Amino acid sequence: MSNHTVETNFLLMELSDSKQFQVLQGFLFLLIYLVSLMGNLLIIMLVTVDQCLHTPMYFFLKNLSFLDVCFISVTVPKLILNALSHRSTISFTGCVCQVFFVVSFAGTEISILTAMSCDRYVAICHPLHYDAIMDRAVCMQMLAASWLFGSLFGVLYSYGTFSLSFCDTRKVPQFFCDVPSLLKISCSNMHATVDFILILGLTYGFFCLVSIVFSYVYIFNTVLRMPLSQGRSKVFSTCMPHLIVLTTFLVTGVTAYLKPVPDSPQLLDFLVSVFYSVMPPSMNPIIYSLRNKEIKAGLWNFLWKLDHYEFYREKSNHSM
Repeated sequence: MSNHTVETNFLLMELSDSKQFQVLQGFLFLLIYLVSLMGNLLIIMLVTVDQCLHTPMYFFLKNLSFLDVCFISVTVPKLILNALSHRSTISFTGCVCQVFFVVSFAGTEISILTAMSCDRYVAICHPLHYDAIMDRAVCMQMLAASWLFGSLFGVLYSYGTFSLSFCDTRKVPQFFCDVPSLLKISCSNMHATVDFILILGLTYGFFCLVSIVFSYVYIFNTVLRMPLSQGRSKVFSTCMPHLIVLTTFLVTGVTAYLKPVPDSPQLLDFLVSVFYSVMPPSMNPIIYSLRNKEIKAGLWNFLWKLDHYEFYREKSNHSM
């Protein structure tokens, strides 16, 4: 039997050896991270406090925002910390956690995006039956199924990946621990189990994609038969942001998992991973907020109530 050493740490990808560039990179991703956090937390707060937003569509959007906060918090803080401290290490436990949570949140995200497309399909193609079909129980079941499938894939991917052996090579050609990069540096000759799990995950992603495509084919077919252009524009303004987020997430995610991993870190691989792990959580608040009248109305109502609360509180303090 060959000897396999168990390493306690992995080395993550560094874009440059320049300390100045690493600091710039750290502050850039810190800005992206803070903007993503504030945007997603704002959506969560608005949907929670505004009664007008207590609908299935915004129920899924609220949970998508919570998921995005979790998703971006798995990889970006470690990237920022390593860039600002000029380090590139991650512990074995930290690497396991990154694989589990990245896969879990990615799987849950595509499931929630699929549920959102089903919600739009029912709302547009069967509006008279919308309240009966998309009731609270159905929404909760779809959300629970999304988290269940995501967690299941997280367990399978992390168990399969770290059941392999890692020898002398500990340099992960990626800025976080992901399955393709870890398979690249594994010294195990056979990883049929992981390959099967990867195929299973891609099959599930393909099933979700087919479901979404069918939903939007029916949606656009229904929209194009609408007599009023105003109704069409409203539907397109609701559906197009969803398609933008979905396309960015799926195309870059599939590319990251199917593209051969190079022997040395490449800028292209870094950008592809950023687009599926960092950009969707950052894009969601911007896309859904700037083009959504209900969200903007909820924000103005919240600010109006906050302003009046401060006014009456100051008035009360002066009268005492």
